Amino acid sequence: MGAVLIDVSCPTVSALPASAGAPAASVALSTAPGTSPARVPQPGSRAARNIGGPLMASRGLVVHQPPGGGMPLPDIPASAWVIANANTGQVLAARDPHGEFGPASTLKVLTAVTLIPLLNPSAMVVATPLATSQQPTSAFLITGRKYQVADLFRALLLISANDAAVALTQATGSFAKGMALINAEARHLQAYDVVAKLPNGLPAAGQETSAYDEALIARQALTIPAFMKYDSTLKATLELKPGDTETLVNQNYLLTQYRGGIGGKIGWTVSSEATYVGLARRNGVTLIATVLHCTSLQEITSAEKLLNWGFAMNGKVQPVGQLASPLPAPAAAAGAAKPKTAGLAAAQPARNTTGYALAAGGVAAAALALGGVIWTRRRSLAGRHRPQ
Repeated sequence: MGAVLIDVSCPTVSALPASAGAPAASVALSTAPGTSPARVPQPGSRAARNIGGPLMASRGLVVHQPPGGGMPLPDIPASAWVIANANTGQVLAARDPHGEFGPASTLKVLTAVTLIPLLNPSAMVVATPLATSQQPTSAFLITGRKYQVADLFRALLLISANDAAVALTQATGSFAKGMALINAEARHLQAYDVVAKLPNGLPAAGQETSAYDEALIARQALTIPAFMKYDSTLKATLELKPGDTETLVNQNYLLTQYRGGIGGKIGWTVSSEATYVGLARRNGVTLIATVLHCTSLQEITSAEKLLNWGFAMNGKVQPVGQLASPLPAPAAAAGAAKPKTAGLAAAQPARNTTGYALAAGGVAAAALALGGVIWTRRRSLAGRHRPQ
């Protein structure tokens, strides 16, 4: 077994276990009535950076290169990335895995993972002024018109529709409730670096994620058949109003141009630069590649290089970390059924006071206190449409 290579060209954090030194900071997570609040690591704390193993705290490159070398790691033009085996949870190599960066539209994976199990796909959702005011709107939803939940999820994942993300979030009953559920799901997945302020990943003060946490979220997405079906759809149509339809073409060309590509999500903002989550499967092995703060237009190519290395070296390199398993589901509120954690609700939706539809069975009372929501207009790359 070769030595662990750590690129110290950038500042590093001690790879000591969380128990060493001063106690890690933590914040309280609201839980169902009658239960004690759980303590979760604060983003950026030693406890958060050690999730997945002590080497995950590195700010640099970590990999066990086997004797004889094997296939060299590709040079990736990104500040942070992870390549992991979804089957075993092993992190094969990483760079600054817990480094905090803007997610851009890769945050929509968490939005979908949270809301797909809760919303009835056949329910109709009214597009509100908040939803249709998102810039760019992406799907061009029309204020006051009703859209099927399933169509909104397709718009969310195929064309990165910012308006659809808000409409789906409000379908939980309110925007604040939906965002609380999204952040609670991140905690459930032990994605402690995630701070979600907007469900579409548009720029917001304090909104961040990490390459490691995006791998956790992607691994959860792989367990949700409806997510994978939406995410791998190549083309669909969305009726904006009678006689006016929009063709949704999947922006993730990994699906058609990479052998074994099965899904993923692309993103970009000025501050976040290019971000990407890529999923691929070959010979029964499923790999996850996550890339953050990448040179624009290089994000999918970078993920492909990581996936190539991962397929070549899987089983030949000692892992440098482990993807954490989700925590036990939070206790449901008194009198409410436990929410589903995978699949889609088949029962008729229960109507709430705002007219939006939740899957039958209710939602656990897991919530986080959210501050003010701030968003700014996205700036496009000149001459080229880019997803947010």
